Amino acid sequence: MAWADICAFEDLVENSGICALLNGQQVAVFLLELQGEPQIYAVGNYDPIGGANVLSRGIVGSVGEQIVVASPLYKQHFSLTTGQCLEQPDVVIPVYRVKLQQGRVWLNVGQQNQQASAA
Repeated sequence: MAWADICAFEDLVENSGICALLNGQQVAVFLLELQGEPQIYAVGNYDPIGGANVLSRGIVGSVGEQIVVASPLYKQHFSLTTGQCLEQPDVVIPVYRVKLQQGRVWLNVGQQNQQASAA
């Protein structure tokens, strides 16, 4: 499993997203505080419904049990753990495994179906 150093932990903004490049592809990286613990999620930044790289600018929250980002374009909700669009289940964005090591955020170079968030 190949990992890429994407950014420093202090580059992340709590309850918000940043955009980073991974092998020439834009990735949206989110830092959330869940049950008193910081969690990091990473998904593809490209909104396939809106047709633009904007998901890092979306609003994060939850819909039921799903942790999601709402696209700033048409407001579809994408699961940060599976990449599936809640409104259009046939639309899925890439989800990346994340780990935090020595103050750096690392992403798995290969896309994953499910994401392991890092504390």
